[in-house]
Amino acid sequence: MTTALGGPGPASPTGPADACPYGGATGSESSPLLPLDRLDLFGEDFVRDPFPWLDTLRAEAPVHRDATTGLWLVSRYEDVRRVLLDPEVFRPDNAQHAVTPLSVPALRVLARAGFRLRPALANNATGSHAGLRRVVTRFFNARRVAAAVPVIERVAGELLDTVRAELDEQGGSDLFGTFAHTLPCRVMMELLGIDGLDPTTLVRWSDASLELFYGRPTPERQLELAVLVGEFHRWLTSVVTDRSAPPDSFVGALARHRLPDGEPVDVATAVGACFFVFIAGQSTTGQLIATVLRGALTEPGLWPRVAAEDGLAEAWVEEVLRREPPVTTWRRVTAEPVDLGGVRLPAGAELLLMLMGSGSDREVFDAPDRMLPFRADVRHHLSFGAGRHRCPGASLARTEASVALRAAARRLPGLHLTPGAPPPPVLDLLSFRAPLAVRVSDAPR
Repeated sequence: MTTALGGPGPASPTGPADACPYGGATGSESSPLLPLDRLDLFGEDFVRDPFPWLDTLRAEAPVHRDATTGLWLVSRYEDVRRVLLDPEVFRPDNAQHAVTPLSVPALRVLARAGFRLRPALANNATGSHAGLRRVVTRFFNARRVAAAVPVIERVAGELLDTVRAELDEQGGSDLFGTFAHTLPCRVMMELLGIDGLDPTTLVRWSDASLELFYGRPTPERQLELAVLVGEFHRWLTSVVTDRSAPPDSFVGALARHRLPDGEPVDVATAVGACFFVFIAGQSTTGQLIATVLRGALTEPGLWPRVAAEDGLAEAWVEEVLRREPPVTTWRRVTAEPVDLGGVRLPAGAELLLMLMGSGSDREVFDAPDRMLPFRADVRHHLSFGAGRHRCPGASLARTEASVALRAAARRLPGLHLTPGAPPPPVLDLLSFRAPLAVRVSDAPR
């Protein structure tokens, strides 16, 4: 066992076991089971506090068909892991399909923009996947991530200067908008050699893409989002087709890559790869950083220790990834009839892997409702996936989040969540969850 914030020793959590970064309970072993016929994956009850629902799914129906979405919810760790490790039977073809059917006007807007996502990374079960993945992985390997630390620290310092100015001038700041959401976008643009674009524009395009494909927007909202996604696609196409990209840049490496048949990567596939990398590299990492920061400010005594103790920031990030990952679910589709979790599934069954729920499985993790940095088995979580489609940017995301946390704790040692502030809004997409505000104040200096 481990201490809550220390090394080996008897377990001793530093705060209440039901403390939740977003203001609600995280669920516990004694949580009452809930009626699954009332489960709404987009509903306020689930979005604000999914843990009792996830506990109920694992206990009562580990492979459960959700009547509203038609998806089979897979919630136990071993079942989720089995699916991730067998991409032949459980294919990724549906990973980037729109959850909510798009309206005809929205489809027309996308068609006019030439929007088309060919299988490239997350949704690719073809022979081209391995080679494309190698291209991406080279830009996010351990050597490059280590070399990127000074860039992350510099950008974090610049953004924290802005936070400091807001605290001095306004008496408060929002770490989500000013820091967490912006940091990974600026870092990624530097690492991939992207210039000539305002980072806020790229963030807006990325967020719109997530909402359009993973949310439940109204037809009117779909139209607004489709315009932004169309702009994003046009810009990506212009970047991919720009022959002036340096050979050692990400886009240049894609342009030089050859598919298994020896042909160069077509524009649509290259755009699809960029679409996935740009969104994962900034929106989901920003969501992770926001969750990490809010949790660290909530946990009693953690903020000053993160600034001083080696390895604590990294350990806290890993616990957040286990318990409250920004990517909460992922989809697969069965290629043939198969038994899973005691349920016979037909070919073509669409699965929703409850990644967040798997990190709280008591069959795998001791006291999963408690935040225990340095727990021995923390790296066993599935929040970055597993196997062939494991997230190639996992190392960069971990590093950015830990550097961001440590930099903020050192630069702003008196920071605390603003007293009396209402619970923050929470991102309510099918596969993504994070606080959309981290409102903070500072101790008098």
